[in-house]
Amino acid sequence: MNEPEKALRPEGTAKPVHSTAVIYVIDRRERLLVPLTFGFCLLLVNTLLTCGNGLGWASAVCAWYALVAVCKGRRLTATAESRFLLGTNLALALVSLALGSNGFFRGWNTLALMALLPIHAIGLSGGQFLPWWRPAMLWERLCLLLTGFFGRLGAVIAALLPREPGGSRRALPLAAGTAGAVVLLAVLVPVLASADALFAAATADLRDFFTLHFTDAVWKAILAGGMTPFFFGLLYFLRQPTPLRRKEGPSRGGADSLAFAIVLAAAAALYLLFLGVQSAGLLGGAEYLARRHISYAEWARSGFFQMVGVTALNLTLLLAAVQWSRREGAAWRAVRGLSALLTAESLVLLASAAVRMTLYVEAYGLSFKRCMTYWGMGMMAAFLLAAAWKVRRPDFRFCRVAFPLALAGWLAINCVPVDYLVAKDQVDRYLAGESAALDAEYLLYDLSYDTLSQLERLDGNMVCTAYGDWDAIGPARLSTLLEQRRAEAREDCADWRTWSLSAWLAARGGA
Repeated sequence: MNEPEKALRPEGTAKPVHSTAVIYVIDRRERLLVPLTFGFCLLLVNTLLTCGNGLGWASAVCAWYALVAVCKGRRLTATAESRFLLGTNLALALVSLALGSNGFFRGWNTLALMALLPIHAIGLSGGQFLPWWRPAMLWERLCLLLTGFFGRLGAVIAALLPREPGGSRRALPLAAGTAGAVVLLAVLVPVLASADALFAAATADLRDFFTLHFTDAVWKAILAGGMTPFFFGLLYFLRQPTPLRRKEGPSRGGADSLAFAIVLAAAAALYLLFLGVQSAGLLGGAEYLARRHISYAEWARSGFFQMVGVTALNLTLLLAAVQWSRREGAAWRAVRGLSALLTAESLVLLASAAVRMTLYVEAYGLSFKRCMTYWGMGMMAAFLLAAAWKVRRPDFRFCRVAFPLALAGWLAINCVPVDYLVAKDQVDRYLAGESAALDAEYLLYDLSYDTLSQLERLDGNMVCTAYGDWDAIGPARLSTLLEQRRAEAREDCADWRTWSLSAWLAARGGA
């Protein structure tokens, strides 16, 4: 008996629709999902053809979850994991794609959704073993995703066949015949028109009308029809999964703790020396640095990115030591003690990096990269605190806390108007005389539409460098460049698929 036939049905009774080698069990909900899946694919095609981000992508994410809700019912919100991923994915789609216009957040959120949506969907199927916060689940859920996409392509045909042999429903022949007739007419009518001038004149108005109103629609429908079997197969798999076979892994042994203890001791000693030198610079101030032939500005603006990277390396090292060490003897106690020391040193390193970053911001103002560095340091501090708890409780599941924490932190920074805050800080400093120059081109072209309201506070006759298609094209007045950016915002708002609240507010501000 085939695996899909053996799977338990969540609702209703099911009947096999044909007796070939692969038997698909179809009920009323599967038949309802066929047209809904086609509608979703049509929306996805329309969004993909815009080659841009905005309300279209957010609508596609919401439509996908509407499909999953029809497919799985209340199971969509049955577990805490599912509710967390549902809320996170919808928030990322709405906040970044439908409300904001920052290209950095949009790009990374699109990639994040491409990973999180399948992870969430496969988790709803019940065919997986590993929870979503385990790194090893990525390969497991990828295998299940490919099975759903490519291993259930016949499900859509089974759903379109009659309920009973000899039944009166002919949805599949009707759909196939209609599609074939449309394609045939689309090919033959232009050929016959080119072969006979009288036929061309008789059908000219009809061909013009069809070309004007239906050509794009037909091609979109064809593309959506080609995508439908894959997405419907995935939805069918979510209802009737084929679970992977569990493989019993070897029992946990662990490596000799002495090797990890030596590595941790060397790193801890090095950081103690480094922090001693750092404290001399922090406490001694500009006079001490001048005696060392180092300018205060040079010392302040260097090193914080490296220290954040070193902290990430420390986190990886101490987690590996605690997780893989053999938990017995004096060497294990040394690993725990040195791991605690390394955690404390890493927190001090982050604090030192934050102080130096603050000195740099006080001198040169905020930028998008500096704001993201602050956010990164805050996230690293939270991860280090979770690692400190794992040092105290070695059986604590670090990833179970770290992954939700990372998603929550990423969602939080998406909700912060970073570009607006950067522009406000830079403009305030320039108007107050704290900064002699202002990089208006950076605020105009490298950041989102959120900066325009702050740039309007400046003198419109200020001369800036105009850019077109990423290349400098010459000097122009700030007021002219602001109007060009507002025109771009109005162009984005003209199509609902690229509409965003940020672009709408910028276009409205220029009205």
